[in-house]
Amino acid sequence: MYQRIKDLREDNDVPQKELAAYLQCSQACYSRYESGARDIPPVVLTQLADYYGTSVDYLLGITNETKPYPKIKKQTKKKLIFYGIFSDNDVEYLYSED
Repeated sequence: MYQRIKDLREDNDVPQKELAAYLQCSQACYSRYESGARDIPPVVLTQLADYYGTSVDYLLGITNETKPYPKIKKQTKKKLIFYGIFSDNDVEYLYSED
């Protein structure tokens, strides 16, 4: 996963500092994400997938398919919050396009 995230950044000629600003973290924090020295929170994985126009599964190495999945419906969002999978703020960020 870490190498794939690094390769995507380098293939797109994006400096770590720029991506760190997008993720609202420091360059040092982002560098630790890429090196595997720090676990990447699920919401950050989702932000990265959105940034690169791919899926979290692709970032994780579960699939080699780069095409992102379709966004989920509002009813599913409510279930994610109800079952405690994500907080209200996480769901708002993850699905702000609706």
